[in-house]
Amino acid sequence: MKKLVLMLMLFAPTAMFAQKFGHVDTQAIMQSLPEISTINGELEAKAKQYENELQDMQKELQRKSQDLDSKRSTMNATKIQEAETELQTLYQKISETYQANQQELQKLQQEKMQPVIEKVRKAIETVGKEGGYTYIFENTVPIYTGPTSKDVTDDVKAKLK
Repeated sequence: MKKLVLMLMLFAPTAMFAQKFGHVDTQAIMQSLPEISTINGELEAKAKQYENELQDMQKELQRKSQDLDSKRSTMNATKIQEAETELQTLYQKISETYQANQQELQKLQQEKMQPVIEKVRKAIETVGKEGGYTYIFENTVPIYTGPTSKDVTDDVKAKLK
């Protein structure tokens, strides 16, 4: 029994050194993919469309506000109240539209990016399996990278081509 414990203690450090670690910069990988340029272009076009719609709504609000200001002296209190209520409703609609547009852009970005993220994740898994890595860590904020940790970013990029 003592020999078994002694043998385990002797081989335990060897087993620890047999582990292989890698790190990867997924941001660099993502930026190197042509799909990202396409997705960014589509998202920017959609954002521009939403921005133009909001600008049109804001111009309408400004026009109605100026119209109210110019006619205020000739309007009775009821008409002024109605016009102010209409302005508040339009302002609220602009605010709601802005929020809805932001949510739609986030949803669209997630939908477009999910297949790309999955593709990169599978490539990292493939590199990990083929290279015999125990762990592959994200490289965004390394505190210390020892000499036994290999940067596998280029390997993953090669798998994606």
